[in-house]
Amino acid sequence: MDLRENEFQGKYRTYLSFEKGLSLSTIDAYQRDLDKMFLFFEKEKISPCKATYNDLQQFVAQLFDSGITARSVARVVSGVKSFYRFLLINKCIAADPTELLEAPRIGMKLPDVLSVNEIDAILSTFDLSVQLERRDHTILETLYSCGLRVSELVNLKISDIHFKEKYIKVTGKGSKQRFVPISDRALKEIRNYLKEKKKVEPDKAYSQHIFLNNRGRALTRVRVFQIIKKHAEKAGITKTISPHTFRHSFATHLLDGGANLRAIQAMLGHEKITTTEIYTHIDMRRLRREIIEHHPRNK
Repeated sequence: MDLRENEFQGKYRTYLSFEKGLSLSTIDAYQRDLDKMFLFFEKEKISPCKATYNDLQQFVAQLFDSGITARSVARVVSGVKSFYRFLLINKCIAADPTELLEAPRIGMKLPDVLSVNEIDAILSTFDLSVQLERRDHTILETLYSCGLRVSELVNLKISDIHFKEKYIKVTGKGSKQRFVPISDRALKEIRNYLKEKKKVEPDKAYSQHIFLNNRGRALTRVRVFQIIKKHAEKAGITKTISPHTFRHSFATHLLDGGANLRAIQAMLGHEKITTTEIYTHIDMRRLRREIIEHHPRNK
């Protein structure tokens, strides 16, 4: 049974889009994962609406047997649970068979970050007398200053920048908006870039976008990745980095500087504090200093 042929397909995609606020690419990923379940049900001659907890346990076991990673299994289980919650909400089933279904535990992987000196080294490799270099320098300064996702950066509009109040309006996942403070340095870079940007005739559809390519269209995420890779190599940095590395570094440096974790959560646009904790590190020297300063036995 293929989700694309399922009578609930259209309603379910609408549910994921409008109720859950998921992007088209994420919805497509959910569909691919559900197709694995439907294929299993088809082979076992199980009706999805009559599937039991034991049936779903067998499906998860089959996923492990196929050799895919625990992280991939966890993602599939998440999609399956979402689908059955949808069926329950729409009264297609009387009880949710996935209520007790557990995904495999995944260890926390701390992200790679750049030091402040490494970021400064990358930013020093740009020739600001060249228009495109100024644009690219501004991109990296904005990424690091505000901790943006690359998709948020390439979709920034001129009206999103509030120069006087020194904050930007960011449209994140699920079209949720948040306000993020922006540094004086990044604001200066944006002002200078916007003066140069006037030399590029924008495509009508992208006239309000800040960062444009030579054809007057919005930059792609791939292009931002290429810019970072090029200038990291120029700076002699051998770490494997991406636009998200600047986001990780933003959060880590704020935490190391004493920022409140809840404030970092708000700036990153995370719904759960546990997600923010994945993005941040506490180095052992800082932890030791906190213990020495505050533990009663050390006073």
